[in-house]
Amino acid sequence: MPYFQRDLGTRPPSQRKLYALYELTYTLIDVSAALLFLVGSIMFFYDSLEIPAIWCFVIGSALFAFKPILRIIREIHLASRGDFEGLAQRFNG
Repeated sequence: MPYFQRDLGTRPPSQRKLYALYELTYTLIDVSAALLFLVGSIMFFYDSLEIPAIWCFVIGSALFAFKPILRIIREIHLASRGDFEGLAQRFNG
């Protein structure tokens, strides 16, 4: 199972379910970050909401930064569940 492989047909059902949960989490992070940026942008039109708007941008940025970290965590988690032979083949070329 190569890293970042999208072909889930060869994976066991437990790995497909785990992959789907990670993808759902990834999507929720993406939507949350985008909404925070949208809300922050609207709030920036009002001087009294400038500080909360900045916090929306900071939190949204942190969520966007977490997305690639989540993908790496997912791949390590899936690899740790038993595809050592495939991992060794990829390492050896």
